[in-house]
Amino acid sequence: MLTNPRADRVREVQALSRRSVRSRSGRFLVEGPQAVRELLRYAAPTAREVYATQDAGLRYADILAAADAAGVPVYPVSVPVLAALGDTETPQGLLAVAQQPVTDLAGVLAEDGRSGGAEPGPRLLVLLDEIRDPGNLGTVIRAADAAGADAVLVSKNSVDAFSPKVVRSTAGSLFHLPVVTGLDAQACVRELAAHGIRTYATEGEARTTVQDLDLLGRHCWVFGTEAHGLPDALAAQCSARVSVPIFGQAESLNVAMAATICLYASAVAHRG
Repeated sequence: MLTNPRADRVREVQALSRRSVRSRSGRFLVEGPQAVRELLRYAAPTAREVYATQDAGLRYADILAAADAAGVPVYPVSVPVLAALGDTETPQGLLAVAQQPVTDLAGVLAEDGRSGGAEPGPRLLVLLDEIRDPGNLGTVIRAADAAGADAVLVSKNSVDAFSPKVVRSTAGSLFHLPVVTGLDAQACVRELAAHGIRTYATEGEARTTVQDLDLLGRHCWVFGTEAHGLPDALAAQCSARVSVPIFGQAESLNVAMAATICLYASAVAHRG
């Protein structure tokens, strides 16, 4: 059992809370039983190691059994060591280290959509530009997963999709669909257009609303920064500018709420 919070191994894992270390190593933290369970269920080849307290090992024996079946080493740790390993203030007894998956836009465009369709390639995507809040990014990934989207595309000037706060807020959805990071948003929109995928720039003042669109075809929702929305140059490249109508007195919707509404409108159109 690892009992020294200052041990070299503990410090190496703890360092993954920093973006520079994640970028250099290609590894990231997966905290909590739900996230670790989904990692081992859907992305076991990327799992590198699991750390568990004695109590968590008894409570979540099925997760440790899944790690064993996948050949992932499990290290028993004391409660203070687990607290030192992770980023959360209230650790739940389980933590894993995983390798970031190798995904790119070309790979996403080469795959067929999760909901089928007559045309080859993805049917529903979401592109996020300059998203700075980890909770918003994680919630959009979770909503995209729930709505059956084929991938989440994230610009290079957004928060790191593999930061501990983002990973936690996805509740395991990070392991269910491709999340492509480090993209140039304008180049991405051009590439989507070249593959026949329409892009819808979301803007609060746009006259066209979600309800006005024919969402049966292949398309990608494009969302901008929480404070300022999309840059005009990026929005101008998109197929249309679209708003989410507000019928009450709310001043606006945050990006995660707006994305969820738009993704579910697409899911209803695709699936009925």
